[in-house]
Amino acid sequence: MNTKWIGATALFLMLGAGAIFQIGKNTSANSTEDTETTDSTGIDKEKEVFLYGINVTGLNIIEGTVSKNQTLGSILTPFNVPYQIIDEIAKKSKGVFDVRWISANKKFTILQSADSPQAQFFIYEPNPAEYVVFDLDSIEIYKAEKPAVIKKREIGGVIETSLYVDMVKQGISPEIIDQFADLYGWSVDFQRLQKGDLFKVVFEEKVIEDMVVGVSGVQLAYFEHMGQPYHAIPFEQNGQVSFFDQNGNSFKKAFLRDPLKFTRISSKYNLKRFHPVQKRYKPHLGTDYAALTGTEIRSVGDGTVVEARYTSANGNYVKIKHNGTYTTQYLHMSKIGKGVKPGTRIKQGQVIGYVGSTGLATGPHLCFRFWKNGKQEDWLKEKIPPSEPVLQANRAAFNAKRDDSLRLLAEISTKREEKLVAEIPNQTQTGEQ
Repeated sequence: MNTKWIGATALFLMLGAGAIFQIGKNTSANSTEDTETTDSTGIDKEKEVFLYGINVTGLNIIEGTVSKNQTLGSILTPFNVPYQIIDEIAKKSKGVFDVRWISANKKFTILQSADSPQAQFFIYEPNPAEYVVFDLDSIEIYKAEKPAVIKKREIGGVIETSLYVDMVKQGISPEIIDQFADLYGWSVDFQRLQKGDLFKVVFEEKVIEDMVVGVSGVQLAYFEHMGQPYHAIPFEQNGQVSFFDQNGNSFKKAFLRDPLKFTRISSKYNLKRFHPVQKRYKPHLGTDYAALTGTEIRSVGDGTVVEARYTSANGNYVKIKHNGTYTTQYLHMSKIGKGVKPGTRIKQGQVIGYVGSTGLATGPHLCFRFWKNGKQEDWLKEKIPPSEPVLQANRAAFNAKRDDSLRLLAEISTKREEKLVAEIPNQTQTGEQ
């Protein structure tokens, strides 16, 4: 166990007046609060120091990292916590945070009185956004969130290598990149991007202690491919927010463009393809996506599972009927997703299995097959109709939203820079004891 001892008084001196933060039960691990009180004579009493919402004035603060195979007992025993208390804490914690899930490399803090060898508090951080307080005196346990800031970001850039590589260089998370790619999947062929294509995106990040712990999703976007602009403008219609282009046409389609994220097409629909296993020419009626074993496979649309089984040729596969017109099939899975069986209703984007190389396959990939009116078709050439456009009754409201969005997008530079629009204190945090 790697620990460091910090006296509360020394901690206060190091922080200094310029680093004091107001905190409550949702205090972050490294934030403190100093308060000054005066008696009836007006004389200052001792300054108080708070950590995790706890008054730590006069306490020893021991910070550590959970070692491999450590348990609650092995952490607390060196701090003179009786076994009976450890056992009671372990039983009582199951409704808040089961101590059996304490993991290696996670941070913890012990608060101990200078006058007593027995620890008074144990605080565990299961993730960057939360902490769990174990009061070893009152045997109370509660979980709270650290204070967060919501940062609205506007980022623009130029394609030099690929959408993924160039967005990552700009500090955009894979989650936002995936949403962006899904948004434009039917408008832009990301397998054929041109050097010099442009992108702009607006989204929000939840930040705790300079670490991004969550994103809100794409709020506004723009892509320019071979000089053709594509605006993605959010607008609420029929109680649902969807994206539309500048003419009011919907970006939403009945199907996602690709059943995998961040992948490449290794083989296309081909009626005269040479089969790499059978060593003969035979039609390849699917689209192959190369990916690592275990990569999530998602259904391209809503539908009902009609087959989910293994055959010697297809390996593990799932077949989904979407409606009276369209059916899709996903072959060579390493395993089929949990609960995916004939009759199961599936939502667009739901994980139905994982990439593998079962059946007649030379390596890990997904063979994706697509039927239209009972005939297998080339998925990459299919034109899927969009959802409903902006209704005439909503045109005036949409036009106002569009004009504001176009002005904002015009202000975003595509040079290697980022504009931080605003920092908004997160108002949704709660800490219940």
